[in-house]
Amino acid sequence: MLKPVRRIVTGHNAQGRSVFIADGPAPDAYPAAATPAMMISLLWRTTTSPASFEGNEDMAPEGLRIPTAPQQRGGTVFRIADIPPDSQLGNTADMARHGVNVTDAGRKRHPMFHQTDTVDYAIVLDGEIWAMMDDDEVLMKQGDVLIQRGTGHAWSNRSDRPCRMVFVLVDAEPLKRA
Repeated sequence: MLKPVRRIVTGHNAQGRSVFIADGPAPDAYPAAATPAMMISLLWRTTTSPASFEGNEDMAPEGLRIPTAPQQRGGTVFRIADIPPDSQLGNTADMARHGVNVTDAGRKRHPMFHQTDTVDYAIVLDGEIWAMMDDDEVLMKQGDVLIQRGTGHAWSNRSDRPCRMVFVLVDAEPLKRA
């Protein structure tokens, strides 16, 4: 059983003093649609850059289910993902039904191969995982950091236990292709 992610959020009271406005399990923790064995905990998001400190609205409430990229230009997404071993991934038909591109002829290296228009900071908190590109791959272990710059990629967990990773996604301009 995976340990829930504790989320502590700060804010300001009516007098402008710093306060804790939330302390507990991440309210928006859910299994990934295409891979139910994967747990995603959305911790925070921003919708503009620079971000606003006005108000104390929870930017990652239960049920938000934000997709991979930020929803607004200039936004960010902060989440933790528990990625199961590849042996626990759903079958290709299930993934396709949930919108995972499993038929891209150039990218059949892994069923979860995808690409986003974000700069992603990915940090391994626990376990190990293979970061896969179109033609290369590298093993990441606890404490390793990957900066993913809008490239096609997948995460392949070839171990026998989940890998817990932190992801910070920052909106970016799409790559202009010739």
